[in-house]
Order: sequence, then C-alpha cells, then structure tokens
Amino acid sequence: MTRPLPDLPVPVTGGMGARAGGALFVGLGSAGNAVFRLDLTDPQSGWRGVAPFPGPAPSQPTTAVSNGSIYVFSGAGRDGPTALAPTVLDAVYRYDPAAGRWERVVTVTPTGLLGASATTRPDGAIVIFGGYNKAVFDRFMAEISAIDRVAEPERWLATQRAFMARPAEAFRWNGRVLAYQPRDNGWSDLGASPYAPNTGAALIELGGGRIALVSGEMKPGLRDSQVKVVDLSGGKLDWLAPMPSPEGRNGQPWEGVAGAFSGRIGNTPVFAGGTAFPGARTAFSAGQMFAHEGLTKVWQRDVFAFRDAAWHRVGQLPDGLAYGASFSLPEGLLLVGGEDENGTARAETRLMTLDRAGKLCIG
Repeated sequence: MTRPLPDLPVPVTGGMGARAGGALFVGLGSAGNAVFRLDLTDPQSGWRGVAPFPGPAPSQPTTAVSNGSIYVFSGAGRDGPTALAPTVLDAVYRYDPAAGRWERVVTVTPTGLLGASATTRPDGAIVIFGGYNKAVFDRFMAEISAIDRVAEPERWLATQRAFMARPAEAFRWNGRVLAYQPRDNGWSDLGASPYAPNTGAALIELGGGRIALVSGEMKPGLRDSQVKVVDLSGGKLDWLAPMPSPEGRNGQPWEGVAGAFSGRIGNTPVFAGGTAFPGARTAFSAGQMFAHEGLTKVWQRDVFAFRDAAWHRVGQLPDGLAYGASFSLPEGLLLVGGEDENGTARAETRLMTLDRAGKLCIG
C-alpha cells in the first residue's frame, strides 16, 4: 500500500465495518441502507457500492464476520415507514460477499445489541458483549418523540432529565456474554460479565484467543474507565486481570471514552479518539445520577498504544473523532469515517503507523 487509500463516497458514522473476502466493507449508520466495498488488491479503484441493506437502516449495529459472511445484528432505527420513533432492532442480517447478496436470518437477538461489541471464535461462533435493553430504550424514545420540543420545551427537558437521572441498573443493559453460531443458527449464553454492563466499548484482538474491551459507557453520558481482558481460547470464557487504565491529564483520573477506534499496529494494541463528558465520573462519584448534566461532550484526539505494561499517549488525531470503522492491516491501523467534534459525519480514511521509536504517523 504505497498511496493513501481513497475516501468513502459519502460520510459514514455510527455504522458497520467488516473485512471479508479480501475487501473492506463500511456503511449503514449515517449512510442509511448504503454499504461500500474496497478491494484490498486494487484499492485505488475506490469504494464501490454493494447491494443495499434490505432492512430498516440501523445505527450502531453490531457486526462480525464468520466463515466469510458478514453478520449485522440489531442497532437502532425506525422499524418501518410509519414508525413514529426509533426502536432497538432485533433482526439479524447476513451478507454473502461472493454472491453480493443480503438475506435476513431466521432468528432474532435474545436482547438488544445496539452498541454491543463482537468478535469471532475459530469455530465460527460470534461472541457479543454489551448492548442496550430494547424495552427501556423503546419506551423512552416513544415518550420523548411524542413531545413537541419547540412547543413544550420544559416538558421535553423534564422527560429527558428523568430518564438520564436513573441509576445505571435501571437501564438494564446486557450483562450476559452471548454467542451466535451461524452453523446451526443458534444462540447460547456464555455467562455473566463480572463487570457492570456497558456499551460502546472498543474491541482489540490481542492474539491467542484474548481480547481487550476498552472503556465504553456504563449509562448514557457516563464512561467506563476500565480496560477488560477476556480469554476465549478453547471455547471457554475466562475473564483475566484487566489492563491498567490510561492516565488522565493534569493529574486527573482518565475519564474513559465511547466509540473509539481500535486495533493493532503490528503487535501493539492501539486505540484512538472516542467521546467523553469530562467531569461526569467525578459527578457520578458524588452521587449525581445525571452525571453529564451541564457538561460538554468532547470528541477526543488522543492516540494510545500499549507497551511495557502501560498505555502511552503516542500522539493525536488531526481532529477529535469517534464512531467510525477500524481495520488492522499489515501496514497499520486504518480509520474509516467517523464523527467529528461538530457532530458531522466524515468520509476520510486515515492510516496510523508507529515507527521503530514508537512515534505515531498518520497518513
């Protein structure tokens, strides 16, 4: 890869990213039903549209590849043209890159998997962590969508505040680790996570069947500062000692991030960007359940690399960025799309590399 990879034809944030059949696939989210393919053997030919996604366009679905096919689970969207409010979707779709065709799988997710993280075991089973509760999310969206924010601003704000001020347990996010086996179209429950449920965690394949789940959020607006490690080798589920959390700035604890880019550059685990509400963890520790009330959402620029048993800031992105797609390639970690600090979806591709001295380069 001697030249920069082409940008997406349209901006994409909050969508899907997958690598299958020697190609990258990015789409959905802000791109609606559109999905684009980049042939890694001929990247300068650019991103080409594939068959459009056949279901309601999902935002923040869970995506994984098994046996060469791409699986898209859940997400949030309007389930039909007459739907008055978004809901957590429970459908599963499969894309066959060889045939260029989508199909709806005859199953539904056992729980809402909006914002969940997924990886695939060697036996083809897709293992999923986290996810929103469908009933809680759907009820809130129905309530707040029925209020005219312009005509009744106080009622709208009161409804939002009552929802955000709930304790984390009231959101009933998925705390079980689920596995979907495409081979027999079956679901299994691998057990409970020993940690509080969260969503939006960045997943890094560490090798040897181990993965890291970086941060995420424990409830809307409140980030989780932990970096959890799970061993999935041999079909088991073994929670290992967590990695140390990155250090914060100016002597403050690290706030954590949601929606970060993540992967490996060579053998080095890396994550970058993501969003946070600085000060929310302090407010939550002081008993404020609506922890991010009055705080400013920040799109982070920091890039962290893990070496010598610690996370190190190795540089910054040109802009704050989150909720895009990440791909670990032989050349480095490729960032595709995302959302910037203005909340604007982006179409750029950026390749992150580390030189021998550990210095970050972004092309």
